[in-house]
Amino acid sequence: MCNMNNLKIGNLTARLPIIQGGMGVGISLSGLASAVANEGGVGVISCAGIGLIYRNTAKDYMEACICGLREEIRKAKEKSSGIIGVNIMMALTNFSDMVKTAISEKADIIFAGAGLPMDLPKYRTPDCVTKLVPIVSSARAARIICEKWKTLYDYLPDLVVVEGPRAGGHLGFKPNQIDDPDFAIEKLIPEVVKEVSLFEEKYNQEIPVIAAGGIYTGEDMYNIMQLGAKGVQISSRFVTTNECDANINFKKSYIKAVENDVEIIKSPVGMPGRALKGEFLERVKLGLTRPKSCPYNCLHTCDYKVVPYCIILTLYNAYKGNMNKGYAFAGSNAYLATKITSVKEIIDDLVLHFKKAEKEAIA
Repeated sequence: MCNMNNLKIGNLTARLPIIQGGMGVGISLSGLASAVANEGGVGVISCAGIGLIYRNTAKDYMEACICGLREEIRKAKEKSSGIIGVNIMMALTNFSDMVKTAISEKADIIFAGAGLPMDLPKYRTPDCVTKLVPIVSSARAARIICEKWKTLYDYLPDLVVVEGPRAGGHLGFKPNQIDDPDFAIEKLIPEVVKEVSLFEEKYNQEIPVIAAGGIYTGEDMYNIMQLGAKGVQISSRFVTTNECDANINFKKSYIKAVENDVEIIKSPVGMPGRALKGEFLERVKLGLTRPKSCPYNCLHTCDYKVVPYCIILTLYNAYKGNMNKGYAFAGSNAYLATKITSVKEIIDDLVLHFKKAEKEAIA
């Protein structure tokens, strides 16, 4: 039987085992992250494309990314004494700059996904307080990272996030795996917990496993924690809050959406992604969105001569509310949102329905 205990991440303790997932470009910055942290969860700033938001602060995009991330971490820490993390995609060309900036600004946690962060611990400095967390999509990936980190750096993950195929944004699965029950989060969690437990026992270190992707309600949270997860990462549910950093038009796209609007797309990052249908994605399908150049060189995996659009600019447009020139990434349950609410109301609702599910299970 699980219950809603504190979430221990090394020497950090979150009052609630709820991590707000990082959402870029600009969807989760200091506003949303600090609000979640203030309610006892872990707030997460996404650094993807942050240089576009801060482009007036520096001479070029890469420099603006560093300035922007530094500023957002500082803002979040001013607004909250809770736990603030940073989400950094492996696919970013400035991954190392973003990691170094997060560590120097003493972000509490780095969450690294969209690829396996094999060398993340090498960036630790003598005074580093930042916890390191890989985002994985299989037990094998969790094992490989634990082995590599321990062998090369004598370091184990402080926590492992397992992102299933119902997540929003980029997915670490092949298109034919997304609806395959063998890859469902309910199947992955026990497998990863079992794999990670071998390292916990061998090295006498607790490594909590967190479930992500498609978790929307307190009941969802209770059910997945019954399978061994120590907590959950939730993203889409926090989009339709006052504190979310996105433009109101972005939030309204969630509220207007119906179940059929959530679709799988092929992202220029080279991975499948889950997003909401819209005018821009229809134009993509018609081949009307070809980029003429690559002004930002933001992704390792992107070649502007081949990809159908510039993803960083497209997501920036969506963040600004220009939904005809962009689209919203969204988890499989994003269409369930009916109104704009507050982070506090969402957290309270998650806790209430978790406890309700717990009581029903006991009865």
